[in-house]
Amino acid sequence: MTPQAVQHLVRSDKTLARIIRKVGPCRLTPKKRRSPFEALVQSVAHQQLNGTAANTILRRVIALFPHRRFPLPEDLLSTPDERLRGAGLSRAKTASLKDIAAKTIEGVVPTARRIAKLSDAEIIERLTTVRGVGPWTVEMLLMFTLGRPDVLPVTDYGVRKGFALAYGLSELPTPRELLNHGEKWRPHRTTAAWYLWRVLELPG
Repeated sequence: MTPQAVQHLVRSDKTLARIIRKVGPCRLTPKKRRSPFEALVQSVAHQQLNGTAANTILRRVIALFPHRRFPLPEDLLSTPDERLRGAGLSRAKTASLKDIAAKTIEGVVPTARRIAKLSDAEIIERLTTVRGVGPWTVEMLLMFTLGRPDVLPVTDYGVRKGFALAYGLSELPTPRELLNHGEKWRPHRTTAAWYLWRVLELPG
């Protein structure tokens, strides 16, 4: 994210400015070389699991295709469910990965070149038609793969918890409260969300 984003946040929000001074420079670096297909597969594999467990399962899935760095949609579709479940995927995640693969082939999940031309709202509308892919999963793709600058995942627990800690709230803000407060952060809400996540790592 850009220095201009940080400058805007410092000027617009005194509380967030204090957090930014404590945390230091924004280290969010999107993985723009990752295709939307790959990003969605990785996100679904991580759902409801800690990072270590999810990465172990993902490595097992990738190991089913030793001739590739990452399986193609056609690879996943042609693999029996039993083999994918044997790598540690649940029944629901297996079905989700196969739907991601099918909709990538159909063009519902766009290529990296095509998705770059779509707005955030268009991307959310298209990708949430995929089984097992909700708005939060698409928001993570927008932030960490596409590098879109103005995404605020208001249902994310870490963002809500970081906000509560930073602003001295006894309860988590509702998504609407967070959305309303975040208006002052536009058009750099991705950077603001990154700093709210970092609040959870600060001592005390």
